[in-house]
Amino acid sequence: MGSVNKVILVGNLGRDAELRYTPGGAPVATLNMATTEVWNDKAGQKQEKTEWHRVIVWGKSAESLAEYLTKGKQIYVEGRLQTRQWDDKDGNKRYTTEIRSDRIVLLGGGGRGGGMARGGGADEAGGGDHEPSQPLTDDDIPF
Repeated sequence: MGSVNKVILVGNLGRDAELRYTPGGAPVATLNMATTEVWNDKAGQKQEKTEWHRVIVWGKSAESLAEYLTKGKQIYVEGRLQTRQWDDKDGNKRYTTEIRSDRIVLLGGGGRGGGMARGGGADEAGGGDHEPSQPLTDDDIPF
């Protein structure tokens, strides 16, 4: 049997998306997304833990969604984990693990502006289309 590298997150953006272009002209957007787990401890006290995730969106989706990916906006992300390595200015090896997005759905709440849109990540500048989305139902979320 093969392996699976699949990430599904629902959370809020910690800041506006940062859209840039590679030297070859491919658009790429970087998102900082928070997911928060809430539970009651043994003493009945409410506890919270927030995890921060770095999400990368490529291609047309990066360009078309960037203006909607604003601080506080709640989003649904599907993608896969990838780890990158580089040498810093002192020659030390550095690593980062991030989610390479295959799909983003804008959910209600938070952020500036309104509306819904979704897009799929792309490996190249020409890939990935922006398409309108229908309102999410419970059947759309796979958990």
